[in-house]
Amino acid sequence: MMTGLNRPGRAQTVALDQIQIGDLRIAHRRAGTGPPLVLLHGGASDSRVFLRQLEDLSDEFTVVAWDAPGCGRSPDPPETFRMADYADCLAGFIGALGLGRAHVLGHSFGGGLALEFYGRHPTIPRTLILAGAYAGWAGSLPPGEVEQRLQTALEMTERGSSQLGPGWPAGVPAASATSGLAAESEAIAFGLHPVGTRVMATAFAEADLRHVLPLVDVPTLLLYGEADERAPLKVAEDIHRGIRGSELVMLPGVGHESYLEAPQRFNAEVRRFLRSAQG
Repeated sequence: MMTGLNRPGRAQTVALDQIQIGDLRIAHRRAGTGPPLVLLHGGASDSRVFLRQLEDLSDEFTVVAWDAPGCGRSPDPPETFRMADYADCLAGFIGALGLGRAHVLGHSFGGGLALEFYGRHPTIPRTLILAGAYAGWAGSLPPGEVEQRLQTALEMTERGSSQLGPGWPAGVPAASATSGLAAESEAIAFGLHPVGTRVMATAFAEADLRHVLPLVDVPTLLLYGEADERAPLKVAEDIHRGIRGSELVMLPGVGHESYLEAPQRFNAEVRRFLRSAQG
């Protein structure tokens, strides 16, 4: 059976392009026409995880998925890079591509980045879609859990991606996911940048974005998997309470990588929400 990384389809015809943003060249994939939808992946990941969204949603939207600095084909950022730097880089990226006001969808770290981005550049996002998101690790998890996750990420960068065990990190995807999806996720993680992963994990461990939540004044969809062990229900409910008028949707039987494990349901919720927000 073909997985999303090697199956034929429109997304496979989308070449990986690069654009200069300050001192960094940012790799990205772009497909479709219509209102812009920017996709922000999580840690130990890159734009390849969104091939199903590029393929499906590009019939109605200009879908752009970036490789964050230090991920995929984008070079490593400086060791001093933090969430504000990622957000400012994203603002430059959206501006350089001429996307104007864009719908912004972020998964996990990408969801936290979307919040930081809104806090620093509130006039750019038309809507927010936060999937398996955190208000930063420090803003959503107990200090002990934050430290454990950070140390795990740092140890991983020291060992190298070739030493990753099966199913890393725990709960991604859910235990109920097919072996093909697990292999697909791991294949992308195996291409991680040690420096970029270390910088991203450190930035997210320090991030507490709870102060941004009451400032959000655009339509916001929260998409979480009921079987998500990485960003469980309490994390989702805290963000839901913090963002006035946000909509919380829980996907049954789905883990942390909901866009990958249940792409049809995920994409349908995204499409429904964006249509209602634009109408």
